[in-house]
Order: sequence, then structure tokens, then C-alpha cells
Amino acid sequence: MGRDSDDTRQSTRRRTRRQDTRHSTRRHPAGNPGRHRNHPPHPPPPATARTLVTTGALLSTASTFLSWTWTPRFPGNLTINGYPGGLQLLTLTGALLTLTYALASWGLPGLQWLNPTRSNNATALLATATLATTWYTLIAIAVRLGGLANLEPGGYIAALTTLLTLLATLALPLDRRTAASYPPTSRLSTTRTGTLTRAVLRTLRPGPAVRQPPPPRPLPPWAEILIIAAAFGLALAAVTYGIGTAYGELFTGFLLLAGLTTAGLARAGLLGRLTALTAKHRTPTVTAAFVAAALFPLTQDTDQYTLIAVNILIFSTVALGLNVVVGLAGLLDLGYVAFLGVGAYTAALVSGTTASTLDIRLPFWAAVLTGAATSLVFGIVIGAPTLRLRGDYLAIVTLGFGEIFRITVGNLNGESGPSLTNGPNGIPNIPDLNLFGYSFGTTHTLGSITLTPFANYYLLMLLFTVLVVLVFRRAGNSRIGRAWIAIREDETAATAMGINGFRLKLLAFALGATLAGLAGTVQAHVASTVVPEQYVFAGPVPPNSAFLLAAVILGGMGTITGPLLGAALLYLIPAKLQFLQDYQLLAFGTALILLMRFRPEGLIPNRRRQLEFHENTGTAGATGPTLTHAEAPTP
Repeated sequence: MGRDSDDTRQSTRRRTRRQDTRHSTRRHPAGNPGRHRNHPPHPPPPATARTLVTTGALLSTASTFLSWTWTPRFPGNLTINGYPGGLQLLTLTGALLTLTYALASWGLPGLQWLNPTRSNNATALLATATLATTWYTLIAIAVRLGGLANLEPGGYIAALTTLLTLLATLALPLDRRTAASYPPTSRLSTTRTGTLTRAVLRTLRPGPAVRQPPPPRPLPPWAEILIIAAAFGLALAAVTYGIGTAYGELFTGFLLLAGLTTAGLARAGLLGRLTALTAKHRTPTVTAAFVAAALFPLTQDTDQYTLIAVNILIFSTVALGLNVVVGLAGLLDLGYVAFLGVGAYTAALVSGTTASTLDIRLPFWAAVLTGAATSLVFGIVIGAPTLRLRGDYLAIVTLGFGEIFRITVGNLNGESGPSLTNGPNGIPNIPDLNLFGYSFGTTHTLGSITLTPFANYYLLMLLFTVLVVLVFRRAGNSRIGRAWIAIREDETAATAMGINGFRLKLLAFALGATLAGLAGTVQAHVASTVVPEQYVFAGPVPPNSAFLLAAVILGGMGTITGPLLGAALLYLIPAKLQFLQDYQLLAFGTALILLMRFRPEGLIPNRRRQLEFHENTGTAGATGPTLTHAEAPTP
């Protein structure tokens, strides 16, 4: 009896495995088990689901023209019928994008180019962006005004229609994760409860965009260059809107919409095609990027947001310098902000201010070279005895250097030490720059263009950022850069191959310190004062060592655009979300934990790090079968 029961159970298991194998290879006639299924988890057929998505997006668009609250105490003027304002504009933008992709799924002429991969995941992500922005707005209204009673019928309609749209997108044929997407050692593939868990994850977690879009239609070169220019123009408009948001709720809604919309466009394949165009036309791409960045101060009426942009560029430049040390060479430096302070204090001492203890006034170009050279010397002096350490030991030593620098400049006040830095009072009244007769502290009019003082500093810092980007790109693609990467991956193996690890690590340390000192010279003149409290390891206001390291990791180590994006986000979020001032570090830590859990390679990772973290989890770019365009569902 026992043997018959065992035979029956084994036969059932074999039959179940055969059924699973047939089901997993249904879309792969060659017999390879697929990592993704393409079927809706809901009963409605695709045509009905598309109709529901289109209807829901239309209703969501209409709901933004209704009042969402009755009182103007919530910012954004959400009390007027027939005129969307504030956060309603973000919901309107998300709803229109969702509607556009829903119409593209019907195969309408002229809209197919928006979705090269023919994947409905882009529509689902856009619907998610609209839902997140809308529900965040309604929750913010209820919290700020004291209850759901402050919502008007238009708010409830917006909540229901955005939810309907998202549920309808889940009924579309989506690329979904299957059991083959998880590592073989995962409990999801070995336990009975894992069966139910996998079913839930298949429904709620669309898989990565591994579809291969068809080759694009050939375009003349001038048309491709126009597309690149239009893309940078849209990026400039989005950045200008984000920096210019007037209150924290609007900025949070913008982040939700921008992040999920970017993910949706990437899933659709638009960003991939744009990347291919930029790689094909490098010179026009660099020119368009520089022109778009240079036009930013011309879009501002006051210096309020231009000053934020200047500080973002300073923060980004220092983060790129740290990226040489951490991203390329793999050296964990926890006191990097001290090199920024060295450059700033050097520029302040030789600027000619009355608070300086040195009776020296150098022109700006000489002050820049002096600050960079001083930081270079400090980098060599600190790196020479410490870079023979590795890992945690090196991190502890660099952390100590950062604290020693802050304490030292605080004691050089003539009482605790020599009179050099005025101690905790710092060096105030640093004069404005004057470069070849051009004063950066006054407003200049060039025809119809007006450049305010902070616009002058913005353009100067933009040139410095371009210089640092060029240095990083050249260094990363050189023989020395490849040696840095080899040391980062395995220093023992690199040494065995003949690489002088100590010399190259010292070179990376010195180069990173020089770039930080370069940015520090401009920071001293922009802030017009330097004090020791600006150069701490961690604090609520960037730049500090913790925020600099987080910017590199958040954006993506070893890349150029990654640290730039990470620095921009980490500077803007504390500056905009003033209502979270008492919880900024808590929110910062929570965001880092979520990032390490769901995207440890960073927002814009390089190919190597993406494969390191996701080579066994079915992510785009990992080994294993993918869905081609021929296997994609037709509209």
C-alpha cells in the first residue's frame, strides 16, 4: 500500500513537471524554458482591456478639470472647475501619456513609433505614475487640511478613474516574471507556499523589458539630429519645472511622475533608441546637451533657483571626482569632502578678502590652480601612507582624515593654534570673481540676454563640470582607467598581472582630490564665506562625505550621468521637502535601504555592474532567452 502511494505521488509530480514544461516553453518553440510569460491574469480579453484603459485615461483627464478641494488653503489652486492647476497638471500629464499609449496599442497610424517594443508594460507604468501622483495629492490634501471631508467630488472621481485605468492595464498582455526568473536556490521554487507566492508575484510584478524592438526606419541625419535636440529641449523643460516647483507637495508629485514615466518610456524602447542616436551622433549630442544646460539661467526670472542649480553643479562635480576614487578604483573614501574644503579655504585665503590672514590677492585663474594644487598635495600626503590599506581599514583612515581637517581649521584661530583660518568664524566677505575684467557679481546685459550674478557663476561652473566630465571620460577609457577597474575587481589578480596597485591607487586618489579642490575654489566665491561646519562627514545639508558617497552609489558607480543625477536628486530633495526637515535623515536612510534592496547597481548603472547584481535573476541583459519582436503580441 505504501509503495503504491509513493508511485502515485511520483507519477503526479512527473505529470506536473511535464505540464509546467509545456507551459513554460509555449512561447519558445526551440524548447528553452522562457523567463517571461505574456498573458493577462484577468478574464477580460485584450480588446476589452484596451477599451477600459482608454476610457479610464479619458475620464482621468476630465477629472483634472473638476475641483478637488473646496478651500484654497492647499497650494496649487485646486478649487476651480474647468482649469487644472498645481498637482492637477501632473495628473493631467500622466493621464494624457497613458491615453496616448493606449491609443498606440490599437495600432493607430502615427503612434506606433512611441512603443517600439510593442510592450504593454509601458502603458501599465504610465497608469501607475498617474495613480501615484493623484492618490498622493488626495492624501496630502486630507492630511494637510484635516480629513477626507475636504475633498470635492472631482477628487473622488480622479481617484476612482486612475484606479480603474491601472486595473485595466493589468488585464493587458504583459511581460510577467515566472518561476524561471528566480534563482534555483530561492525558496520560491522549493516550497509549497512558494507556488502561491509566485502566482502573486507574476500578477503584480511585470518582468524586465527584454524584448528586442524591430530595427528603426532609416531617417536622414538632419532628422536624427533634430530628434536629439528635441529630446534635450524636453529634458530642459522638465528640469526647469522640477527645480522651480514652489512647494514640497508639488515637487514630490513631480518626482513620482517623472520617475515612473521614465521607467515607462524605457520599457517602451524609446530611451534605447534615443541612446542609439546619441551614440551615432556624438558631436551634435554634446553640443545639444551643453546648449540646453547653458539656456537654463535664461529661463529664470530671479536668482533663487539659479543658485540651487549652481550648488547642484558644484555637488555634481565633486561627486564625479569621488567617482574616480570609488567608482573606478574601488577605494572607499569617507573623508572626501575635506578636499573640497582644502580648495575652498585656499581660494578664500588668496582672494584678497580683509578677513584673510595672508596679504595675497591672486587673479581667479591663479587661485583655481593654487586650490587644485593644494588639494593635490593633500591627496598625495594623505594617500601615500594610507593606500596600502584595504577595505574597511582604508575607510576608517579616510574618515579620520575628514574629521582631522574640520577640527584643524577650527583651531587655527590664533589661540588654539596659528592664526590662519579664523577658527570657527571662518573666512567671510570673499569678493566676487573678476575674470579678465568681467565681474561675476554684477548683472550684465548682452543684447536681449540678461545675466544675473548667479547666472554668471552658473555658466562658469558649467564649464568646470564639462572639464571634469572630459577628464573622467578620458581617464576611464585609458589604459590607466582599465587598470583601476582591474584593481577594483580583484587587486591581488591585478598585481599578479603586473599592475602596480599602490602607484595607480595613489594616482586615483590624487586626481580625485584635484577635481574636488577645483570645485571648492568656485564654491568659496559663490557662498562668499567658508566655515568648518560646511565640511562634515554627515549632516542634513549637502555636500558632505555621506551625501557625496550616496550620490555616487545612487546614480551608479563608474558612470558619468549616474553621479550627476544622484547629486542633483540628493541636493534638490532636502532643498525642496522642507516639511520633512525633522525627518530628512530618516527618509534618506529609508531610501538607501530600498535602493540597495531593489536596485543595488544604481539608477544609471554601467553594463558590468548590472550583470554583477542581476546575472541570475532574469534581468534585462542577463543570460537566457528573451522575447523577440516576432513573439510580441500584435495589437
